[in-house]
Amino acid sequence: MVTGKGGVGKTTIAAALGLLAARGGRRTIVVEVGDHSRLTDLFAVDARQPGYETRLTDGLSSITIDPDRALLEWVQELGGRIPGRVLASSGTFQYFAAAAPGAKELFGMVKVWELTQGQRWQRRASGYDLVVLDAPATGHALGMLRSPQTFGAIARVGPVAAQAHEVGRLLADAERSAYVAVALATEMAVTEAIELQEGLRSQLGRDVAAVIANGLLPRRFTAAEMRRIAALDGSSPARAPAGRKRERVGSEVQLRHAAAHAAQAVHDRARFQHNQVARLRRRDFEVVGIPFQWSSPLDLGALETIADHLARRL
Repeated sequence: MVTGKGGVGKTTIAAALGLLAARGGRRTIVVEVGDHSRLTDLFAVDARQPGYETRLTDGLSSITIDPDRALLEWVQELGGRIPGRVLASSGTFQYFAAAAPGAKELFGMVKVWELTQGQRWQRRASGYDLVVLDAPATGHALGMLRSPQTFGAIARVGPVAAQAHEVGRLLADAERSAYVAVALATEMAVTEAIELQEGLRSQLGRDVAAVIANGLLPRRFTAAEMRRIAALDGSSPARAPAGRKRERVGSEVQLRHAAAHAAQAVHDRARFQHNQVARLRRRDFEVVGIPFQWSSPLDLGALETIADHLARRL
């Protein structure tokens, strides 16, 4: 499960992890939560409807979870004398599914669990070696993790409760599941990573396996170099020249001033990021830094570069 504060690049990191696993020969799928697949756009492939698996590249697929379709597949798998399609369209069952706390989240988690199985609900489908869940932001992700326990307590007994408990066991099993936080090196994003750790420990007795610090700027200048840059910013001509030469010198002074301020701004931001990464490491997090990618919008080449960085660190 890959989660973190909104806007920190969770989908990018989830895709890079999936790409890295596929390179290593693992049959991998990245699971997105939402109405639109961003990965199909990135890999320039035609997106299928939500709930259907799409091949992105060799060894790597994606799927966007459709809770209603996940519910239908699950109910059909539960079987019984009542056909799944009839039960799923029942007003009473739909009311229960909509009203029960954690129901929608559980349907998504059940689908994630199903993707990990060697024997899938669709008999011709095969399971995956690795399922990477591009989860919602931290608070909603923790809600997804609570859903098996919440829904299992409501159902108590029967196949629904048994399935909820099976998903719960997967989430609690350190041999079969792991949790990765993604954070920009900002105060709020780092705080959410810490809150994720606290939530995992209280709900599942688990720890964050790694924090991916995304978008790090390089520390280009030493303290001595910054003093020289500051002196350069404050310098001025010994005597004022006349005419066009004065205009040229004035432009050079402005350029020097702008360059010095840009260098100072980048230095200050990189130093702040370094301090936030240190804040994570003081709490014994395994931190993996990802350099800032200058391509806009993010393209497949940048994604491969990120996967290369992950390969060297993980």
